[in-house]
Amino acid sequence: MSKTPGWLGGLGARLTHVGERLEERRAEAAADPDATAVPGHDVPEHIPPPPDYAPAVAARPDPVAALPWGMRVAAEAGWRLLVLAGTVWVLGQIISQVQLVAFAFMGALLVTALLQPTVAWLRKRGLPRGLATALTAVLGFVIMGLVGWFVVWQIMDNAEDLSKQVQQGIQDLRHWLLNSPFHVTEQQINDISKNLSDAIGTNVQEITSAGLQGVTVIVEMMTGMLLAMFSTLFLLYDGKKVWEWTLKLVPSQARPGMAGAGPRAWRTLTAYVRGTVIVAMIDAVFIGLGLYFLNVPMAVPLAVLIFLFAFIPLVGAVISGALAVVVAIVVKGPFIALMVLIVVLAVQQIEGHILQPFILGRAVRVHPLAVVLSVAAGGLVAGIGGAVVAVPIVAVLNTAIGYLRAYAKENALKATPKPHGATAVDVAPTPPPAKASSQPPAKASSQPPAPSAAPAAAPPPAQPPHGEAGRE
Repeated sequence: MSKTPGWLGGLGARLTHVGERLEERRAEAAADPDATAVPGHDVPEHIPPPPDYAPAVAARPDPVAALPWGMRVAAEAGWRLLVLAGTVWVLGQIISQVQLVAFAFMGALLVTALLQPTVAWLRKRGLPRGLATALTAVLGFVIMGLVGWFVVWQIMDNAEDLSKQVQQGIQDLRHWLLNSPFHVTEQQINDISKNLSDAIGTNVQEITSAGLQGVTVIVEMMTGMLLAMFSTLFLLYDGKKVWEWTLKLVPSQARPGMAGAGPRAWRTLTAYVRGTVIVAMIDAVFIGLGLYFLNVPMAVPLAVLIFLFAFIPLVGAVISGALAVVVAIVVKGPFIALMVLIVVLAVQQIEGHILQPFILGRAVRVHPLAVVLSVAAGGLVAGIGGAVVAVPIVAVLNTAIGYLRAYAKENALKATPKPHGATAVDVAPTPPPAKASSQPPAKASSQPPAPSAAPAAAPPPAQPPHGEAGRE
């Protein structure tokens, strides 16, 4: 019995120690609930904050926000420009594969723009559409064919005389070189002629192949002319239906803008072709008269060539004028050639500074830099045909893009909500300030005075109050 109290004391001490440990566990569980989480059960939603000694980690920004604004704009514009450039390149490749058809259709558009006003005039006089189209097309094609036949006839008729005059001109030029201050010797002239003869003799094969290629080119030209004639006939007869079908290929949202831009672009093309024909005719007539009075051979064929080359802006006038000067210097000598040069330059200056601005007008005015670049680009891409159609394409695109820009701006203004409330008061127009006048003041009206920006008059002095307030 003496050992029993000691055993009970030890048991009590152990129970006390276990209780203290349980209290410590409860305190730890209260401080960190995840520490006592049972596997397989849900994790408590509360997540304790990191300890104070943990390093702070900055959040990474959005990659788009990390780029500068200018770089983002350049990238956005860059890939869009690449898409547009790729589209243009693909279209160019497709057109290059069907170049004959493309140029035939472009020529048909130019001829249609020239003849369509005649069809409209005949329709107003009461002729049916088919008859007006047939008469206009037949008359236009006959005139073009007669012009081509006349040029060929003049060249064939004057070829023999021109050959004799060229030989005589070469002899005169040789004599002039021998007596000129350039100290050209007979041996040098003979060497030049011998080199030319050797070059022609060694390149007979190339000249023959070029001749065969020329035959191929003539066949292609005849095919293109037939395609252009049929296309012109159908465009004159069913041009409106063709345009309506083309509009169906445009997305519905852009269709109203294109429907308005198309007629304006067509009027620009019509004005360009009509003005170019008039200017070319004036150039051909006056330069041809100058060549005729100076007794230059083949004045009429040279005038027709000047008319045809006038459809190539800037470059065509230089080439045709240089050709006339070369014929004059070979046949008639340096003095007549100088006179021809003066005539060509005078007519072209009058045409460039007076006729073109007056006849073509502002509707088809294109900056000279744009003309030079477009003609150069068209010539590099598609030769003479590209140089001919380059400026009309630029003029039409200029008109269409200008209209579409104005149309988009007008629609944006219409879509803007009208001001209301305080905003309407802020944007309301303020009436102008009242002007001082010597007239007597008008009679008083029952309407309240209109607001004015002029400073208000000083208020009248206050009347003394009556009654108790007045005495105070």
